[in-house]
Amino acid sequence: MTTFQLLGIQFGVSESTANDTFNYWFALLRELLPSSLLEQVKKNAADHAIVKEILTEYELIVDTYEQVRERPGTRDEQEKYFSGKKSNHTFKTQIIIMPDGRDIVDVVAGEPGPKSDITLFREYRSEFEPQLIFKGDKAYVGENLITTPIKKPRKRELTTEQKEQNKAFPAHRIFVEHRIRSVKIFRLAQERFRLKPQKY
Repeated sequence: MTTFQLLGIQFGVSESTANDTFNYWFALLRELLPSSLLEQVKKNAADHAIVKEILTEYELIVDTYEQVRERPGTRDEQEKYFSGKKSNHTFKTQIIIMPDGRDIVDVVAGEPGPKSDITLFREYRSEFEPQLIFKGDKAYVGENLITTPIKKPRKRELTTEQKEQNKAFPAHRIFVEHRIRSVKIFRLAQERFRLKPQKY
């Protein structure tokens, strides 16, 4: 079992929050893992720089999903979280995974549902190495760091080669849909979130 599988990598948080998260999980893992593996986990999880460098060897896959939340109490909050796509108030979660879909690399949760996928990605992009390349769907068209399907030009048609590329593209990013499905196995991540928003 790899360190990725044990803890995942949390880059979308502050250094202090990351340390708190690691210390929390490390206490739980102490009861489950042999001491030799614990030292490996502790060493690797503490050194984010090494992990970030390793990730540059891959083209990570990014996607988001929305989850319905309780109706906010104030008008400003209602407007902030109302998603026209879902016709409801929602949280948006961004998930970044390894190319083969085996490990979740990063999660950003609890963002307002109406926030666009590309805006959410750009807000947290700085947490990764500048040379890192990603793969995403058409919601990310216009972001140079993300490989996306080829968009049809206005008043023009795609070439046969471009159509073939777009047809093959989903097979390379379907793994992120599988990971989102595996997260939604848990009812807390799928059904209406009824707890206080701060607990999301």
